[in-house]
Amino acid sequence: MDNSIRLITEENEKKILCERACLSVNSRGRLNPEEECSVRTCFQRDRDRIIHSQSFRRLKHKTQVFLAPSGDHYRTRLTHTLEVSQIARTIARALQLNEDLTEAIALGHDLGHTPFGHAGERALDKLCKDGFKHYEQSVRVVDMLEKYDKGLNLTDEVRNGILCHTKGKEAYTLEGQIIRIADKIAYLNHDIDDAIRADVMAEEDIPLSLRMKLGMTKSQRINNMVIDVINTSKTNENIRMSEDMYTSFLDLHDFMFTAVYTNPVCKGEESKAVDMLNKIYSHYIEHVEDMPVEYRKIAELDGDERAVCDYIAGMSDTYALKVFNQLFVPMFWHD
Repeated sequence: MDNSIRLITEENEKKILCERACLSVNSRGRLNPEEECSVRTCFQRDRDRIIHSQSFRRLKHKTQVFLAPSGDHYRTRLTHTLEVSQIARTIARALQLNEDLTEAIALGHDLGHTPFGHAGERALDKLCKDGFKHYEQSVRVVDMLEKYDKGLNLTDEVRNGILCHTKGKEAYTLEGQIIRIADKIAYLNHDIDDAIRADVMAEEDIPLSLRMKLGMTKSQRINNMVIDVINTSKTNENIRMSEDMYTSFLDLHDFMFTAVYTNPVCKGEESKAVDMLNKIYSHYIEHVEDMPVEYRKIAELDGDERAVCDYIAGMSDTYALKVFNQLFVPMFWHD
C-alpha cells in the first residue's frame, strides 16, 4: 500500500497548524528507526500503541485519590487520563497545535504510576535507593517494559512530553507543555467532584471568593481555566495561565490540600496500602525468583531493586491485593 493517506495528512498539518506547532514530518524520530506507516502519522501511531498497551489497560484499576471506592463513578487513573486528554486536545485545537501529538502524550503520561496513587509512589520512592518518580517510570514503561522488554519505540516528542508532564524541565514542544497544565486542571476539578460525591466536602465549602473568580461549578471552572490558558498562550512563548488565574488556582489547591488531600476519610487507608507494598517489596527483594520471568531478566540486567520496583509499579490496586494475599494471608484447606 502506498503512503498517500499519510502524506495527505502531513500536508494538511502544514496548512492547518500554526508555525509553532510540531509537525509530524519534523519529528526527531524514534530510538530505533522504523518504516513509516502508510496511513498514520508518527504521532498517530504513538497514540495507538499507547491505547493498545497493557499498562494503559491497567490504569482502570489504579487509584486516583480514593482508595478502593465502592461506587462506580469515582475517578480511576484511566478516567483521569481520558479527562486530561480531552482538556489538552481542546487547548491544542484552539491554538492550532498538533492534536495527535498532544493526545499521545496525554494518554501516556501516567503509564508508570504505582498502585494506590501517590501513596504508592511515595512508598516506592522511600524503598528504592535511587528514588522513584512516576513520570520517569512512565518513560521506562514505553521504552522497555511494554511488550516484554521491547518497548513501544515512541517518538522523542512523546517521550519528552511524558517525562516533563509534572515537574522539572518543561517539554520542548508546546504540545508537551499543554499536558502539564491540562493535568493540573483535570485533577483539581475532578478531585472536587469525587470529594463531593464521597461527602467529604460540599461545593459551598469552597471559599466564595474563589468560586466567584473561578466558577460556581466544576464545568464553569474547567471552562474558565481552559479559556484563560488559550488566551494567555496566544501571546506567550510557552503554554501558561494568566498570573491572576494561576494565583486563584493555587489558592484552590491549598484549600483542597486541607479539605481533601490530607482528609482522614480520603487518606485513612493509605497507611495500610503503604505497609502492604513495603511487605511485597521486602518479599521479592529476598525472593527475586518468585517474580515473573520478564522481571527476573530485568534483575539480571539492572539489578534486583530495579526489577522489584518495576514489578510493583506495574501492578494495579487489585493485583497488588491479590499478590499480598497470596504471599501473606493463610489459605484455608478445602475438603
